[in-house]
Amino acid sequence: MSNTRSRLKQARRWVVKLGSSLLTNDGCGLRVESLQNWVAQIIELRKRECEVVIVSSGAVAEGITRLGWKRRPHAIHELQAAAAVGQMGLVQAYESCFKSYGIHTAQVLLTHEDIADRQRYLNARSSLRTLIELGVVPVINENDTVSTDEIRFGDNDTLAGLVANLIEADVLVILTDQQGLYDRDPCKNPAAKLIHNAEAGDLSLQHYAGKTGDLGRGGMLTKLRAAAMAAKSGADTVIASGLEQNVLTRISEGRDIGTFLTSNQEPLTARKQWLAGQSQIHGRLVLDQGAVKVLRAHGRSLLAAGVTAVEGNFRRGEIVACIDTEGREIARGLVNYGATESRKIIGRSSDQFEELLGFVDEPELIHRDNLILV
Repeated sequence: MSNTRSRLKQARRWVVKLGSSLLTNDGCGLRVESLQNWVAQIIELRKRECEVVIVSSGAVAEGITRLGWKRRPHAIHELQAAAAVGQMGLVQAYESCFKSYGIHTAQVLLTHEDIADRQRYLNARSSLRTLIELGVVPVINENDTVSTDEIRFGDNDTLAGLVANLIEADVLVILTDQQGLYDRDPCKNPAAKLIHNAEAGDLSLQHYAGKTGDLGRGGMLTKLRAAAMAAKSGADTVIASGLEQNVLTRISEGRDIGTFLTSNQEPLTARKQWLAGQSQIHGRLVLDQGAVKVLRAHGRSLLAAGVTAVEGNFRRGEIVACIDTEGREIARGLVNYGATESRKIIGRSSDQFEELLGFVDEPELIHRDNLILV
């Protein structure tokens, strides 16, 4: 057991991506018995106090089968139709498997715009965080039914990497029908060797990536790119075969399975670096002396009670600067409320938000995970 893999035993927030090749019988309907096996493993992870979010392929493949088509279509409207039909079977299968353990599931469909737009990013993050806190297992897929060529993720590997960023996961596990990344094509060269350990984002690894599969849109290249995305917020990635017995529980034990791609970033450090690199400020919050002291000395979240004035016309999810009464910038971060709402709640406690706004979203104006001192 390598020293780096041993930290998987401490991983508490997991994103598990299941590919089409594992979820379908070679494109002919869902492989429910296999899904039951993976669900059983996820239940074991939960018993170890792990939080699991699933990114699942299979909707289009299931829809193609239900519609009686012989091959995957190319027309976007036909793919959207297949996704709409297939989602019914996919969600039903997950719900049935988890229900036998008394666990609730939630279907979450995302588009690229949900991640790219900072307001929708925070909305998605808040929703997923709430589901996790409630003990619900989110099952995430790209919203193929409404996505277009211009905005679609293109594959669920990419989506999984973005979700790992979104929820600040500790580990991303991409399950496929391959053992992992090889130094050459194992189907053509029996001397091919599995790459056991490497660093996520190492561009030299792309030389070993193969072609896209028939059932899904991804390939090994998209998995490497997903690992690089996940690493930006500190998540390690394991690319492994979903055909391995008890693959998830063995990964959680730090076993030498698949290809382990390490992140060289600590999760919080990576997130703070991302915030520090955002140069466009959309507004300013003026803090009282108490709030300035709390941020500087304790690194806590910014509460509305410590804000005396709001400058600018920003939206929820945009980056604002936090300044003291003399105009010196103290911090910056992603704001949970737009300028109009912020002006109504400054100087007030969070238990007054619903009365003042007619709704309540987050108890803090800027969460400490989305705040960096400058």
